[in-house]
Amino acid sequence: MGRLMGRDFILPDLGEGLTEAEIVAWLVEPGDEVAIDQPVVELESAKSVVQLPTPFAGVVESLGGEVGDVLHAGAVLMSLAPVGADADSPEAAMRDAEPSTDAAPAPVPAEPGIAVPTDTATEESGAVLIGYGTRASTATKRAATAPTRFGRRRSAGGGQGPGSAAPSRLDPSRRSPVVSPIVRRIAREHGFDASQLEGSGPDHLVTRRDVESFVRDLQAAPTAPAVPPPTAPAAPPAALETAAPADTTAAVADTAGASAADRRVPLDRMGRAAAAHFSRSRREIPEATVWMDVDATELLVARRELQEATGERFGVTALVARFVVAGLARHPLLNSSFDAERDEIVVHEAVNLGIAAQTPRGLLVPVVHGAERMTLRAIRDAIGARSDEATTGAFAPAALTGGTFTLNNYGTLGVDGSAAIINHPEAAMLGIGRLVERPWVVGGELAVRTVTELTLSFDHRVCDGAEAAAFLTFVARCIERPVSLLADL
Repeated sequence: MGRLMGRDFILPDLGEGLTEAEIVAWLVEPGDEVAIDQPVVELESAKSVVQLPTPFAGVVESLGGEVGDVLHAGAVLMSLAPVGADADSPEAAMRDAEPSTDAAPAPVPAEPGIAVPTDTATEESGAVLIGYGTRASTATKRAATAPTRFGRRRSAGGGQGPGSAAPSRLDPSRRSPVVSPIVRRIAREHGFDASQLEGSGPDHLVTRRDVESFVRDLQAAPTAPAVPPPTAPAAPPAALETAAPADTTAAVADTAGASAADRRVPLDRMGRAAAAHFSRSRREIPEATVWMDVDATELLVARRELQEATGERFGVTALVARFVVAGLARHPLLNSSFDAERDEIVVHEAVNLGIAAQTPRGLLVPVVHGAERMTLRAIRDAIGARSDEATTGAFAPAALTGGTFTLNNYGTLGVDGSAAIINHPEAAMLGIGRLVERPWVVGGELAVRTVTELTLSFDHRVCDGAEAAAFLTFVARCIERPVSLLADL
């Protein structure tokens, strides 16, 4: 019988152009037996921290990188051997040397970006992610023990800055589990690896409290590096005034480069991805903006009555989101994208509503998929689930992909309006400003009302100002008189 062939677990495309991810923690090690759909690694992309399950069972032969390594989509993440195979035995060597006609067929690799359907649910993974999958599988027994988090740490070369002279609490040989991206980020910003601390959480999990306590110790230690005081510019202003125009430019550049007061802040992976995304949107989308002030007093009254009638809580964002979905049904061009290669407008059937969220990892836009089929209660619950995920910044890959329209409640930041950048490749974004009491004319008389500002940024290739204004006034009318939407429900 021929030798059973191993399989390579390929790092999938994590969606929205995210082609690389950093290994945060391995949940298995070589020699472990893993089951189908068992999480085996924790990865951090520019947008989220995810655990990837293996699409097939086997015994871990090798890992594709160490903790801290950055892998690109298509790289081998992990190699698996069939259960019971012994590649080093003499029998295995003889099998390798003999030709075989009944060897198990090699797995057919999935086409990049395509989820391969499975034929036998009991033998194949039911959680195939984008970019990898299996077509054939040999059923093996599932591991009976839970995975153990571990990591092989990269050498830091000549030391780790503060860590090389840090208190003894920092042990380079220690590999404590670290789950929160905030904890890892705080540690990196202060020049040490959080996993080298003894965590106070379950199974020695390193918490934010542990890292912040260690940072305080670092700052109090006499060996902590001091911040250099600002120094004067290298060239006095008088020298610049007397220089020729060409020389002035050079002098200014030299002065800026020589100033110790200047500080360079390198962008992390998420910052680089965000900068590229924003630049592409500004470069490719000829956007226009319309806005209007809206009396939201009746919206707050309706929300209070709804909560009293149901005993449930409903946020302003959820209510406006429901109005937006109804408005997109009337004005579908705003729920579209522009195909520049074909000069075509792609009108999307589904409303995948992005909700802009400020997270510990920065500005992200988690998506509520299929919002056009949802009731107000369902939209509220979906937004609530995304808000819970936003507190840690750990989203499933699908939660950040496929948006067709974005709602941005930047009023929570205390501002009235914003010239927002459209979330490419979408065609529009609606912003909600803060709710404030203002003088307002009602029935010919001056009154104090709760007012907000709505701002709609839209792709002018997709629709003109009249269409955008019609959508905006529909949403505004729903806010001013929520009962008017009943006819469309």
